[in-house]
Formats: sequence, structure tokens, C-alpha cells
Amino acid sequence: MPRNNPRETLSAILAASIAVAVALAPTPAFAVANFEFGGTGADGLADLTTCDARLIWDAENSACIEPRRGVLPDDALTSYALALVKAERFEDALAALDLRETPDDAKALNYRGFATRKLGRIDESISYYLKAIALAPRYVEVREYLGEAYAENGRIDLAEQQLVVIETLCGTSCEEYSELAQAIEAARAR
Repeated sequence: MPRNNPRETLSAILAASIAVAVALAPTPAFAVANFEFGGTGADGLADLTTCDARLIWDAENSACIEPRRGVLPDDALTSYALALVKAERFEDALAALDLRETPDDAKALNYRGFATRKLGRIDESISYYLKAIALAPRYVEVREYLGEAYAENGRIDLAEQQLVVIETLCGTSCEEYSELAQAIEAARAR
């Protein structure tokens, strides 16, 4: 799972009077409300008021509206996608990322890659990770996820290459190095 500090990520949303809600509907549901991380909702993220399924809260006009590009800032949509990923709502996370005006942002591509990988679309996820790395070569988290995707795909050699790059970026004691090393060992054991 992405390891961005949830409090920092979500406080950025609060600062803009935008917050993320994770609806329980099986279809993509978009909503924004006042948010405090660590609430007691069924999803473990927060207990929030939400709009009906397939709607998003427009804080400026205080109304539920149809989601469309430009209705929320890209950063808020990326943070929303992260919350959906953490709730294991991968299709919904992809739908939130589809609303971004600028889809080719390293963080957004990383989350898109993560969601597609968790949906079993490994080759597609690898393409998103590679695009993210082209934009931000020192983005350690995306290198870990790319390595994990390679390991899942049976390409231990390519996973190990990412491990070497991670070591040069943050050493062997960073979480990304440890996580990828474990994924490689698990793939070897299969």
C-alpha cells in the first residue's frame, strides 16, 4: 500500500476545505466532506457524510454534482484516489484518477499502477510505473512497486534491478528496500 503519511496527505485536503469520503456503494462513489483521519467508518478511514453513488460534493456550491474533470483540483483527486486504494476500492480509485485534468503526474501514475496491479493487470501497471519513473526517477515508492510488479510477473532479474536503484536512493534500511526484498524472496519461493 502507498505509505504517504495519511495525516499530511489528508490535512492538505482539509486546508482547501475539501475532504475525502469513501461510500459503501459497489459503484464508483465520489464525495467530499469535512474529514478527520482515523474515524470509525466501516472502511476504517472515516465516518463521513456522502453524496449518492456516482456524485461528488462541490464545496464551493454546497451541492452534490456529477463528477467531471476540473470539478476538484488534481491534488485533491489524487488524495481521494489514495484513500480509495487504502480502502481496497481499486476501480473507484481509477475512476477518481480519470477525473484529473493532468493525468500524467508521477504520484497519480504510481497510484494508477498500484490499483491496476491489485486488479491483476500486471503488464498495464508496469507501464504506469515506468511513466512515473520517467517523470520522477528518484521516486522510491514507485520503484518499489515496479519491482513488486516485476516479481509478481516472474521477472526477478528486473525486480532486483529496482532493488539496486532503491539502495542507491535510500539505502538498505528504508521501508521500500525491505518491502521489495521481501517480495523478491516470496517470488523466488513460488
